[in-house]
Amino acid sequence: MTDGDVRAVDRDPDDGDVRTTARDTGDEVHPDDEVRPRDVRPTPPGKDRTSPRASRPTGPHGPARWLRDLCFGARYAVAGGREGLLRTALTAVGVGLGVALLLLVASVPSMLAHRHAREAARSVGVTGEFRDPAERDARRGPDTLLYQEVGTDFRDKPVTGGLLTADGPDAPRPPGVDRIPEPGEMVVSPALAALLASDRGALLRDRFAAYRTVGTIGDAGLVGPDELLYYAGSDRIGPATGAKRVDRFGYDEPDTPMSPVLIVLTVLTCVVLLTPVAVFIGTSVRFGGAGRDRRLAALRLIGADLRMVRRIAAGEALTGAVLGLGAGTAVFLSLRAYARDLTIRDTGVFPSDVLPAPWTMAMIAVAVPACAVAVTLFTLRGVAVEPLGVVRGTAPRRRRLWWRLLVPALGAVLLTPAFGRATGELPGVPMDAWQVAIGAALLLLGVTALLPWAVEAFVTRLRGGPPSWQLAVRRLQLNSGPAARAISGITVAVAGAIAVQTVFTGVRGDFDTSPEALATHSQLVGSHTVGSPRQVHDWVDRLRRTQGVRAAAGYVERYIEKDGEPDTVTSVVIGDCATLAELADIGSCRDGDVFLGRSEEPGHADAFGPGTKVVADPYTDAAARPYRWTVPDSARVVRTRPDPTGEHPDGVLATPSAVDASALPDARTRLAVRTEPGDPDAIERVRNTAAGIDPTLRIERLGGVVKDDNYPLVHRGLLLGAAGMLALIGASMLVTTLEQLRERRRMLAALVAVGTPRRTLAWSVLWQTAIPVLLGMAVAVAGGLGLGWAVLRLTDARVADWWAFLPVTGAGVGLIAVVTLATLPVLLRVTRPEGLRTE
Repeated sequence: MTDGDVRAVDRDPDDGDVRTTARDTGDEVHPDDEVRPRDVRPTPPGKDRTSPRASRPTGPHGPARWLRDLCFGARYAVAGGREGLLRTALTAVGVGLGVALLLLVASVPSMLAHRHAREAARSVGVTGEFRDPAERDARRGPDTLLYQEVGTDFRDKPVTGGLLTADGPDAPRPPGVDRIPEPGEMVVSPALAALLASDRGALLRDRFAAYRTVGTIGDAGLVGPDELLYYAGSDRIGPATGAKRVDRFGYDEPDTPMSPVLIVLTVLTCVVLLTPVAVFIGTSVRFGGAGRDRRLAALRLIGADLRMVRRIAAGEALTGAVLGLGAGTAVFLSLRAYARDLTIRDTGVFPSDVLPAPWTMAMIAVAVPACAVAVTLFTLRGVAVEPLGVVRGTAPRRRRLWWRLLVPALGAVLLTPAFGRATGELPGVPMDAWQVAIGAALLLLGVTALLPWAVEAFVTRLRGGPPSWQLAVRRLQLNSGPAARAISGITVAVAGAIAVQTVFTGVRGDFDTSPEALATHSQLVGSHTVGSPRQVHDWVDRLRRTQGVRAAAGYVERYIEKDGEPDTVTSVVIGDCATLAELADIGSCRDGDVFLGRSEEPGHADAFGPGTKVVADPYTDAAARPYRWTVPDSARVVRTRPDPTGEHPDGVLATPSAVDASALPDARTRLAVRTEPGDPDAIERVRNTAAGIDPTLRIERLGGVVKDDNYPLVHRGLLLGAAGMLALIGASMLVTTLEQLRERRRMLAALVAVGTPRRTLAWSVLWQTAIPVLLGMAVAVAGGLGLGWAVLRLTDARVADWWAFLPVTGAGVGLIAVVTLATLPVLLRVTRPEGLRTE
């Protein structure tokens, strides 16, 4: 061994194997690396290194020594030449990407909290708690106003609004509004103002033709920057129209609780996003491990002890982690500017909302450097750094399997007691979200633990093949640990994505429903206050004359119960003879007649025959009186027809003289419209007609998919997180492969010098990346499907599609080609003859 021969022996952290990581490092010890610590001097020849005098420490002691060694490590990180700067930059980039994603995920609770606070600040209420449902309105005074919530839709996007009438000069103003608009005036959100001013909003302008815009709503009154909101002054509202008299804005109503199934999905999504980030950060701090070990061996050569070199290595890792914190924070702040493009519940997000809680940021600032130091010290446990390159040769032992199976088994044990509890079958036993999170995390980490064993067990059995294949296989046989660590992040990410995709396809039927099962979206329905037969006729006539309308119908409708049998329910439809003739084959008819509508499908309507006593209890108003009525013996059974929306009005069909519609509590006028299929403008024209009838009349479209309010949020978060994780893991694989090429540059250059074609080396790089990735995909598919099945057992559901993993797996395999193509220019550069040069 020459004087410049310095070796660091790599011991496998899992099993204690010892392997040499550097054979000839004469050109790796740079002058910048040979900085001699002031208190460490080489032992003179013949002096016993173990004597008390020689081992007596000199220089600083205690925390001062720790600080000095950490500063040495920081100096090596930033002043260790081009190689040291590159190593530190790779670590900072990797840690920075992970920190940026951590900060984004940690900002979700803050985003939702700010949205809820602004939404609660503009909701209406009265001073004090509501003691009685009949006392919901404030007493009229100079500090009150009438408020009626209204809304419409434009191109299937909700347009929220409120009609205001001030009772006095001190009437409260909605948040973000400078003054209460007078009748015929309105204030709008910036997004609605831009839409009304554009060509795309021409039909919407007709809907608001009766109002003049006098101002805009500030951010304090908006849930998000893209919200379509308006407040209009009106003198046509009152208690009879459903308006409330309020004395303030800001009534914190409780949110609609998420279903247990959505809680499980949310917890699983967070685990899927955060677990690969933790794995990636742990991988990033190991960039350049071989070069660091050689430098530490040089420090041992000049007299540094093991504790000192560990502290120096910790200081170097700490520097990269701190730089990564700064880089991640900068990336996070730059991504905040695009928060408006993130849509949650049809509304964007203000950039100011994307900010984690202070305690969360403090925890990330402490946890990331601590993780970097811990991983570095743990890695050094498997490296025997000797001052003179003494190699303790031992036969490599194969990786043990038993403890790797123990990790996912423990996760399964945690999830098993919760099977079926998300369905609410055990109401007395709350489902522990932490138990689900820890169990899912252990199952995902079990995938990471199994991967190195699977790679080693597979490559040891490979023999023969073309030269490129043999080069790749032999490299993996000698040391498969770095390759397995490089793809551990993508394996965890793909396994988690497969699990969540499996769960989403299994529970999609609970949240995506098509109640009308319509082939088109041309059926519309509206609900309005009870109108007289003449008014309803006028409304229906105006709707029929609207361009693009095929059919329209209107009638008063209310659910009724069989007296004494509250579970037996049907509906009563009130309309004149012409209206009822459109809904059923009634034959002869005069005012005062009653019919019993029946369709081909049996239902509760069959229980309402002549002489049946019925009752209509009030829904909300406790002061209202129930309406009791008896079906006359003269009622005839008739066959019903579908209305313009395709619904059969089964039940009691009565003319206005037979049932007093104004006496029915909570009765409403139902308007059903069918437009020309494929004409979206016809739908907007119908809504314009409805706004002309009454601004409070809202027309909604039937058909299509109706989703739970929280389901799109979880699903959209999964898609964004999966895209971010694939990009993150792709960067990890790229920098890891580039580092391996840089460390092997002399060997690759030597192979080219002796006649090995560069194409063979390129294929060897491809195989060296492809073999672990394909094995990782196989392990990820098994782990992801297993985790998805376990989570579906929590919701008492079944796997709907066992092939849901194909798109995610295809994206993961696609990273192989991307990484290989990106490394080809570096491979061509390191295989030039200059790569053989040494110092």
